[in-house]
Amino acid sequence: MDWLDQVAAAVDEDILPSAIGWLNYTVETELLMDEINDSTTRISHLVDAAKQYSQLDRAPFRAVDVHELLDSTLLMLSGKIGKRIKVVKDYDRTLPKIPAYPAELNQVWTNLIDNAAAAMNSAGGEGTLTVRTAADHDRLVVEFRDTGVGIPAEDRERIFDPFFTTKPVGEGTGLGLDISWRIVVNKHHGSIQVESEPGDTRFQVLLPLTAVEEESA
Repeated sequence: MDWLDQVAAAVDEDILPSAIGWLNYTVETELLMDEINDSTTRISHLVDAAKQYSQLDRAPFRAVDVHELLDSTLLMLSGKIGKRIKVVKDYDRTLPKIPAYPAELNQVWTNLIDNAAAAMNSAGGEGTLTVRTAADHDRLVVEFRDTGVGIPAEDRERIFDPFFTTKPVGEGTGLGLDISWRIVVNKHHGSIQVESEPGDTRFQVLLPLTAVEEESA
């Protein structure tokens, strides 16, 4: 290498091995420091995502940016999603913040993303999860679209019923969509819609841009 030739020309022959050893140590140290810095940055991002996901440091009802909630949930579930599923974010960043219970919305996102990943794993473990946000008159839409096996027509009317699940025994409680429905409809005065066929399933969560803080079961 050119830099080794430069070192050899700059130092005496009898100390060249020591000089090379010192340079090797210095380079390894610099590389290690870079790795530590990168790891520290990644850990910091994960901690921020965990705080955002759990909302432990936030008021229970507040104006939230749904994109921040979606990003933190996707990061927290990245291991569950896996590397064979491509995640596409189709966000409308011009959407305003909405009054909501952020921790509970994260629970909704978790349930829908988990179901989408399971559907694609059932279809071979590969696919695309598209998370889209948009405006619909006086409501904000969050859509989760997956390329999984789809939901049979005879099951679509029952998927929000308590304890109903299409997952294998031991893999689903049948409460995820029921809880999500309660959070969206009862707590946020919104709605959930589903359209499904093999290779194209879409869950749409519609949330009002303005809402009244209200507790209901």
